[in-house]
Amino acid sequence: MNDIRRSILWVVFGFSLVMLWDQWQIHQGREATFFPRPAATAPAPSTPTSAPVAGRDAALPTPSTPAGMATPPVDLAPAPARELVTVTTDVLRLSFDTEGGSLVRAEFLKHAADSVAGGKGGDYVLLEQSSNRVYVAQSGLIGGDFPNHKTPMTFSGDRELRPGADQLVVRFESPVKNGVKLVKTYTLARGSYDIPVQHQVINAGEQPVAPQLYVQLVRDGNPLPGESSFYSTFTGPAVYTNESKYQKIDFEDIEKNKADFQKQASDGYIAMVQHYFASAWILPQGVQRDFFMRKVDSNLYAAGMIAPMEPVAAGASQALTPVLFAGPQQEKMLEQVAPGLDLVKDYGWLTILAKPLYWLLDKLHAFIGNWGWSIVALVLVIKIAFYWLQAKGYESMAKMKAINPRVMQMRERFKDNPQQMQQEMMRIYREEKVNPLGGCLPILVQIPVFIALYWVLLSSVEMRNAPWILWINDLSAPDPFFILPLVMALTTLLQTALNPQPPDPMQAKLMWFMPLIFSVMFFFFPAGLVLYWITNNVLSIAQQWLINTRMGVPPQFNLPKFR
Repeated sequence: MNDIRRSILWVVFGFSLVMLWDQWQIHQGREATFFPRPAATAPAPSTPTSAPVAGRDAALPTPSTPAGMATPPVDLAPAPARELVTVTTDVLRLSFDTEGGSLVRAEFLKHAADSVAGGKGGDYVLLEQSSNRVYVAQSGLIGGDFPNHKTPMTFSGDRELRPGADQLVVRFESPVKNGVKLVKTYTLARGSYDIPVQHQVINAGEQPVAPQLYVQLVRDGNPLPGESSFYSTFTGPAVYTNESKYQKIDFEDIEKNKADFQKQASDGYIAMVQHYFASAWILPQGVQRDFFMRKVDSNLYAAGMIAPMEPVAAGASQALTPVLFAGPQQEKMLEQVAPGLDLVKDYGWLTILAKPLYWLLDKLHAFIGNWGWSIVALVLVIKIAFYWLQAKGYESMAKMKAINPRVMQMRERFKDNPQQMQQEMMRIYREEKVNPLGGCLPILVQIPVFIALYWVLLSSVEMRNAPWILWINDLSAPDPFFILPLVMALTTLLQTALNPQPPDPMQAKLMWFMPLIFSVMFFFFPAGLVLYWITNNVLSIAQQWLINTRMGVPPQFNLPKFR
């Protein structure tokens, strides 16, 4: 049994060393040694204003069905001059391109730029169209030579939310193209990140038309600036439907035409997800839609939906109003925007545990008012909930510590006879009614809960720029002075020292190497996550000390012996 456990521990130890070295290589800006990632394509060089811009000139999606209609004559009215229109609400500063009425820049006035990304202050920018970055929201008509995101349009409306007003309306009107005019109307509400975008199709021709509306998010495949190699979150498109639920798609799968997702539905949304923030197009429930994802350029990807519109008779009009969301991943807000939109805040396979934990954390914060102390309180609540289960584990460890001198003497006596040593060890365990795995099983039960809590803290945008005490001004960023990681390392080593020393010398050494390696990784983790581990360690040490004392096993520190 000892040989099996020793082999398992060595495998875990070796794999941890491999992973740690690999991530250190990436952190230092070098290529990974064992698990190399595909190289990110460099951003396109700066282009003159007159040159095509990737996001603006993205190809149109393919119609889901042929139009099959006669094409009205083209209206030859002169195109309006191209302009960048910036509008402002209390939470958003948006820039629209009059070419297509597309949203080409979105700033969040209540969220500061990332300091860890080398930002120089200012507001957080999600959508952007520049020589270094492309991330835009586009829409238009297909099924004929109709107005689309490349069609020049005329702007009308206010550029700023007036004091006392609840809404700001922005309107883009295309010229008549093949007898069809498209009018886009964005309605921005105070305090809101979701924007209804009415697409009104006016048939100014003499024949009926049956256009299809497309909405798409176009983004480059570059990693986020300042993205950590030690804790990675998903960046890329996602699809949600009631049938298939939430489906994430890697850019690499789109490039290789291996993207697997539900292609048709009468509900759901298309989204572009990254750490803390997301954008999404949401069509009304009941409207049939085709989902698509494709590579547009060498490093440009489009994800969107195509929806057929009712036939529009000559002189008549039809309207369809999808919702465009661009904002932070605040769970309660996302739940109110659309069914399933809260899943862009991705907890992975532990969502069923993570959601209640976030709910509890949010309730604690409403009472305490500080996210750092709310984390401490949440870990305390969890420790209380698992107190009796963990107490069983510590009782088993205390029994192991009590019989440890007897086991060590036996090992010395039978050191030349491993088989007899194993038999004698099992006899001692039976006589003393000690289960050598009794200290591990309660911990295994708690692991999913603490992993779920890890993802709650990693994914919650509320941690961004949230202060705790003194020098900790941002719980989502690493401790600038490495004080918390050092405290975490010390508490981890102290907790290890309180555990019974394994009778096998090799296991005893390995027992000290593992927490040291684990602690080094935490030097690059956000302060909120490190605070969570410190709190858990301190409470575990206190509980272990209390149980050992109660059972008459004086707490003692088993220091390492590396001779």
